[in-house]
Amino acid sequence: MDISILEDIGLTNAEIKVYLSLLELGTSTAGPIIEKSGLQSSVVHMTLNKLSERGFLSSIQQGKRKHYSASNPRHIIEYIEEKKNRFESILPELLLKQHHAKEKPEVTTYRGVKGIKELLYELLNAGGTKHHTFGSAKESLMLGSAWGVAYHQKRASKGITAKLLFNESLKEWSSKNKYPKAEYTFTKIGFEPLTETIIRNDKIGIILWTEKPIGILIQNSVAAKSYDNFFEVLWKSAK
Repeated sequence: MDISILEDIGLTNAEIKVYLSLLELGTSTAGPIIEKSGLQSSVVHMTLNKLSERGFLSSIQQGKRKHYSASNPRHIIEYIEEKKNRFESILPELLLKQHHAKEKPEVTTYRGVKGIKELLYELLNAGGTKHHTFGSAKESLMLGSAWGVAYHQKRASKGITAKLLFNESLKEWSSKNKYPKAEYTFTKIGFEPLTETIIRNDKIGIILWTEKPIGILIQNSVAAKSYDNFFEVLWKSAK
């Protein structure tokens, strides 16, 4: 089971271990939790208190000992929704601060899978009606097939069409995972380049699909137009 999503919503490694141990144990005192999680006693007791504060477990005092029970995993969705609602309440102020910033970056760098997803979301909200990509490689699947499909569904829902110039290594995968409102063509250059370029409106995203991917986001309308012209040349030659 991939538990990285629990880290993404803010749980520490100790909190994840204790919560999963409790799910399997049902109702338990601290002793079995310590044994099952493999954590030190002081860490477990501190973590139990934190999980209790977050509403991820409940406890009952029976005599001198506390008995703990993990909350229903479905309650985590409510926890996420609450955080989302709280964040959305301050989002207008955050956007206003960004809008009035004295200096706005033209180039932003991103690292790791999480960073690349953030870069792609920036491109998703870049405006315009066209999404052009060239150089997509099989290494880009490290983001997860389901995530990529969901991303392009959001892109299509905004009325944005896509032209996707993929490396040939993605041809079989693309035949099984069709994106909506998208045209495909594939390069046949005999090797697998690791650099992908995406052009959206006045932004250019460049992704290096190394073991720990690196992303570069450039906001410059003149450069974006130049990249888009280059893309059209590549697209026509590959058709």
